[in-house]
Amino acid sequence: MLGSSRDALALCGGALEQLSGEVNRAEIGSELFSIAALLDSENVLRFALADSGQGVEIRKSLAAEVFGTRVGIAATELLVIAVAQRWSEDVDLVLALEELGAQAILTAAQNENTLDATEEEIFLFGRAVDQSADLQMALTNPATVGSSKSAIVAELLHTNATSATRELLEYAVSHLHGRRLDSVISRLGDLAAAQRQRMVAQVRVAKPLSQDQAQRLVAVLSSLKGSEVRLNVGLDPEVLGGIHVVIGDEVIDGTVASRLEQAHRAILG
Repeated sequence: MLGSSRDALALCGGALEQLSGEVNRAEIGSELFSIAALLDSENVLRFALADSGQGVEIRKSLAAEVFGTRVGIAATELLVIAVAQRWSEDVDLVLALEELGAQAILTAAQNENTLDATEEEIFLFGRAVDQSADLQMALTNPATVGSSKSAIVAELLHTNATSATRELLEYAVSHLHGRRLDSVISRLGDLAAAQRQRMVAQVRVAKPLSQDQAQRLVAVLSSLKGSEVRLNVGLDPEVLGGIHVVIGDEVIDGTVASRLEQAHRAILG
């Protein structure tokens, strides 16, 4: 991607990270893949949504109209943000949606404690492809339909492979966009490795954090843990006030409910 498309992808990636911790990121990833696949096959629609010569509001309205009933609210909002950006080429919009989908699926894997396994499985699959000319030919043959390529991946993967591994690889082999298969698999591995470097803090609060509060909390936790921390914020009226944070094996409980419970125990002796 050229400069404007890279900037647009970075902005969309930030929007993905800011989604509420309560949304289903695996589902969002699947929906972004479905949007990208449709845009890849529908040239006129793709051109219309990626054409910076069209007004931003026109592109946003078209995206919401076409996809608002096909996918969930969060995926639609991300698409609307994406089409509002300037893309160097229309295909970059598709590539960006695919990368966002992969990031969402990998985040879900991290939340489910299957990210390490997913990263390892992607690496092993890439190595198997490198070592088999027949497999490379089968997965890159333009005459082979996408569903057949996905079936090959499903057959090759171990029965215990994570759902994230299956979805990422089955989609990837069917949507190479003229790229080398090994580079596409390598990119998935890079995304998994980058996600692994991000620590996720599960945060519970009684009301939404302001942008300033969230930024300060990220700064404090990142300094505490010595690596980048991403917030996964959920609303919980039972905390009453304050904040409850779980990051790795550490729990930071500064909620009003916790303090009331401590006071209650102290009174009862």
